[in-house]
Amino acid sequence: MPFVSARADFAPETPMFALILANSLVSTIPGVSGAGESPEKSLLVPPLDAELIVNGELSAAGVTPNTPSGCPTPAVLTLAMMDLIGMHPLMIAAGIESEITVPYMNLGGKIGGDPRLGNAVLDARKLYERGVRTGEYLSQTCDMLVLGECLPGGTTTALCVLRALGYQANVSSCLAENPVAQKEQIAAAAVARVVSAGISEPLKIIAMIGDPMIPAAAGIAKGYSGKLLLAGGTQMLAAAAVIRALGNPVPDIVTTSYVRNDPSATFKETAEAIGCYAYYVDPGFDAIGHAGLARYAKGEIKEGSGAGGAMFLACLLGYTPEQIHGAIKNHIDAYE
Repeated sequence: MPFVSARADFAPETPMFALILANSLVSTIPGVSGAGESPEKSLLVPPLDAELIVNGELSAAGVTPNTPSGCPTPAVLTLAMMDLIGMHPLMIAAGIESEITVPYMNLGGKIGGDPRLGNAVLDARKLYERGVRTGEYLSQTCDMLVLGECLPGGTTTALCVLRALGYQANVSSCLAENPVAQKEQIAAAAVARVVSAGISEPLKIIAMIGDPMIPAAAGIAKGYSGKLLLAGGTQMLAAAAVIRALGNPVPDIVTTSYVRNDPSATFKETAEAIGCYAYYVDPGFDAIGHAGLARYAKGEIKEGSGAGGAMFLACLLGYTPEQIHGAIKNHIDAYE
């Protein structure tokens, strides 16, 4: 299988990689997310990933860029690509709970709430409008934007939004065993609230049952005039679905083969239903001699912090799979 699913027909001169950092209380529901050392500490993952990607290290004592099973966090992969191509990534905060210790653009907003219990993103429209202005600004600085996300629990809120918009989608998970039944229960309760309220407008759906990342990404897509790639898995499919529902052009998406081929998800079918062209990277982590990376091929992590998009960008800029593997292994070795 080729490293990249298809050769892109664009050659950026001034590309940029950006990552939306956001929180949702959904990640604190036990069993939903595998991010962080515990459900409560999952809220710390976005600022920690930002610190690792920007600074190349974590300042907190005893914190390592690996999961408890020894699987390297996708932020390490993104860091390796940023160092390989010599790029300084942009961090964009939208509804974040914890302090961010690196430079970032702040769209404001509050942490997303539990979609079963009350309105999850009260400032969804404001985040969208600020995203539009951000996209317009970035149009002046780069001709291609690879936009990723870091939002623990986001596949569950993505499921809520996709179902409310009428898509019979199934979403992926960073866990090897996708907690499908639990996600279905949450989505059913959330969508029932939308139906009961008679809501169909996309931003109002997000406000009721979504998360802060989705309106921020949709707004950036509206305002950005260059080539945009949404870098992520089924979470970014939810953003693409909202973009379409708002009547705006749907950008391409790029992910890893681990998400695309996840048997518990419907990535390919959902992308087609939305009208979203999907590129994917097949990192071949099961064959490069690292036990932790091989866990990606067994269904753990799969994607995150724009890692698939970062590898795709490196390919687009002329780096070979061997160079990409070498950069990743060098960074992983540095933490072991």
